[in-house]
Formats: sequence, C-alpha cells, structure tokens
Amino acid sequence: MRFTKMHGLGNDYIYVNGFEEEVADPAQLARAMSDRHFGVGADGLVLILPSQKADLRMRIFNADGSEAQICGNALRCVGKYAYERGLVPRPALTVETLAGVREVVLLLDGGRVTGARVDMGAPRLRRREIPMVGPEDETAIEVEVPAGGRSFTVTAVSMGNPHAVVFVPAVEEVPLSQWGPLLEHHPFFPERTNVEFCQVINPTRLRVRVWERGSGETLACGSGACAVLVAAALTGRAERQAEVILPGGSLQIEWSGDGRVLMSGPATEVFQGEWPTSPTTGGRP
Repeated sequence: MRFTKMHGLGNDYIYVNGFEEEVADPAQLARAMSDRHFGVGADGLVLILPSQKADLRMRIFNADGSEAQICGNALRCVGKYAYERGLVPRPALTVETLAGVREVVLLLDGGRVTGARVDMGAPRLRRREIPMVGPEDETAIEVEVPAGGRSFTVTAVSMGNPHAVVFVPAVEEVPLSQWGPLLEHHPFFPERTNVEFCQVINPTRLRVRVWERGSGETLACGSGACAVLVAAALTGRAERQAEVILPGGSLQIEWSGDGRVLMSGPATEVFQGEWPTSPTTGGRP
C-alpha cells in the first residue's frame, strides 16, 4: 500500500489516497503505522476519499486508533496532496470532515503548494456542543476543573472537536505529560478533549503547547490554535487576530467579523513509501 508522510508545523500524519488504495481496518492501520519505533512514525493516519458533498472527504485516525472529527494541519496537507496530484485541478477546494465541510485555499509558489488558508467555521461554545458536562446551553468560560489534586481554570471551545484551553504564565514550565492526560480523560469531557496550555506574550502573540486527544504531545494543532485564539479573545487576553506560536512553528489565526475562524500556515511533504499489506511483514497489529 502506497502512502505519503506529510506534516504541518511538525504535526505529522500518514496520508493514504483512498481513490487508489483500500483500507479495511483504518484504526488498526493507524496504530501500526503511527508507532515511532515499529512503524512509519506519526501522530496518526489520514485517508483521502471521494465525497458526495465536497471535492474530497477526509477521515483522520489518531495514533491510538480513535477517529477524530477534524484536524486543521491535516486539512492543509490534504489540500496540497490533492492539488499536486491532480485530484482537484484548482487551488481552492472543499473537504468533507466529521465536523462538516471546510474550505481550503492553497498558497502557491511556482505551481507548488507551500501552505493554505482554511476556513475552520464558527466556534461552538455551549457545553452540549463541545461536549462538556453541565447545563447544556451554558458556556464554559474560565470554569474550575478539579483534577490531580489541583484546580485548572479552563475555557472550553469546540472547533468541530473539543478543546480545553488553560492560560499559564509560562508554557515551558507546564508538566504536559502529567497535566495533559488529567484533562483529556476528565469526566467533565465525555468524548475526551484536546488540551492547550497558552502563554499570552501580548494581545497579538500567543505561545501554546498541545496535548492532543489520542496522540499525546504534538508539535502543533491547527484546530487547537483556533480554539486558543477564541478563548483568548473571549477572556479579553487577545485581539481577534493573532500569531499562535507552537513548538513546530507559527500559525496565523483570525476570528473574523462573521464569526468564522480562519487559519493560515504551511504544509510540507516529507517522503513517500510503501507499507506491506501482510501483518507478518512489518509493523505491529
């Protein structure tokens, strides 16, 4: 089975062209291929598929095999893959995800795709939309979440997938491998949650570390960067347009006047390869 390794700011996924390849068990394949010792190594697996609603359909599976609704970094890479391989003949396309159809506008340099701007849609703030336990129609802006013998002040946002944003004085001092799982698996979040710890440098620059649901610490998270900007604007910490600095690089995020969140950033191809179809010839089941 042929595959392509791509990343957006180091948030790396394995991309499989579902127009040409058939994947019977994507959850198992995601676990095997994502393993950084016995597989290719990635934050997960992305299938690029036909769609009845858009130019393409994207399915994304985390490194633990769980299926995610959306990934902003992966959307940019799907756009690059589709345009450069002729699946879509124009530098503007629509991609169907479990969170809905998203618009992707590619950034070109000499016919090659260097990045993209993605319309991530409007944030969802009610608890039932995130989802988060509590009164269904209330928001969860700077609410206290007790975990691990301490209390976290959390602003919860859905960008089609759940996010818990915590503002801290310095992201470097956050014990991410300890605090991340506490919030990801907290009973307040029935579908688990992505977790972002954010340091406000100034109203237009935010520094973030991410613990992704199903993948652990990652170098970047596009939907997480969007959620952070929304949370920072809602709490008066930032303007509605800012640079979000992640360990893998920066994204430009804008919460536009019509309520949509726009994300701009790079998309990079790393290499192509072939994965053995027999479980006895490579990878772990």
